[in-house]
Amino acid sequence: MLTMGVDIGSASSKVVILRDGAEILAGVAVPVGTGTTGPARALQQALEIAKVERDEISKVVVTGYGRMTYEGADEQVSEITCHAKGVHHLIPSARTIIDIGGQDAKVIKLDEQGYVSNFVMNEKCAAGTGRFLEVMARVLEVHVSELEVLGDKANNVVPISSTCTVFAESEVISQLAAGQKSSDVVAGIHQSVARRVAGLAGRVGITPTVVITGGVAQNAGVVKALEKELKIPITVAPRSQLTGALGAALIAFESLVKASNKTVG
Repeated sequence: MLTMGVDIGSASSKVVILRDGAEILAGVAVPVGTGTTGPARALQQALEIAKVERDEISKVVVTGYGRMTYEGADEQVSEITCHAKGVHHLIPSARTIIDIGGQDAKVIKLDEQGYVSNFVMNEKCAAGTGRFLEVMARVLEVHVSELEVLGDKANNVVPISSTCTVFAESEVISQLAAGQKSSDVVAGIHQSVARRVAGLAGRVGITPTVVITGGVAQNAGVVKALEKELKIPITVAPRSQLTGALGAALIAFESLVKASNKTVG
């Protein structure tokens, strides 16, 4: 039985194809999200990797920021539920999920069965998100993927005190104009993201194991800064961008199994 999870974010589109609720046949992330060709491209690439046709997929569940605009799914499920399902499948010991996406950040508390017990979300401000890092990278004239390497060269942390992205951008420009090393400024940028997310986490509490997901999880500088702020080790989820899509594919599989059991009963 094949199921598919589609996670349409503001900055990227992800698709996972699952066989029998266990084997990942394909996992694709395309770096453009809702309102673009990203979802269609991710879907096509996933089908090609899995070597299956679209009509072989028994059920499709869509999640993410752009789920309401996607017409190719059988069901829509919130990203909170999907991230919880995906992370619990990969790391059953997870009790806290920190997901940092393109335009939002969220902290999700799980119970022992992997169900959501509480969550908090920042979706009204770009601070503490991937978008914040993209803006800072542009000021520094580097690609966002280069921030980790730059920050690793820092000798000192140049604090970025502004919590607003616009003001933080001006602050970074001023620090660079004052002769601060770009590597030290990047360390301050990572610290700024970590403090913003740590403040969010404080509203629901932190219980280990703590797992980080989303594209920003691939930046070890942010992960280290967050560990320092929270004073707790953080596990980076395998293929961290795909946990929402994986959770959606798992939910699709479980719903089919339940429907089948009802029919048999």
